[in-house]
Amino acid sequence: MLDAALVALFAVVGRSSHAEGLDAAGVWGTAWPFLVGLAVGWVAARAWRRPLAAWPTGMIVWAGALVVGMLLRAASGQGVAPAFVVVAAVALALLLVGWRALAVVIGRLPSRTRSPAADDGTRG
Repeated sequence: MLDAALVALFAVVGRSSHAEGLDAAGVWGTAWPFLVGLAVGWVAARAWRRPLAAWPTGMIVWAGALVVGMLLRAASGQGVAPAFVVVAAVALALLLVGWRALAVVIGRLPSRTRSPAADDGTRG
């Protein structure tokens, strides 16, 4: 679900940066190829097994969204200019792999909870 929201965000930001309309039909027209690619990536990675793993789950999901998304854009007559492919690759990597990498890092941080003995007022 988060992945789909991030792909939709990618479409909204892309459309707004090019002064294109942010109506539902326009956003859908931009997002659908990448959402289909995202679904293909999720199935290929079996992402439901390890949804937080940046490797390999995040990378496979990213590759699916990017490659299938670009193929569908080309097949549907939408632009696939090299500069757009590069921007989409970087943005989708940051979004689809980045949140997973951040989750792993946060999960590895030591707990900040203190034991009751450390807070009994006897130190100091």
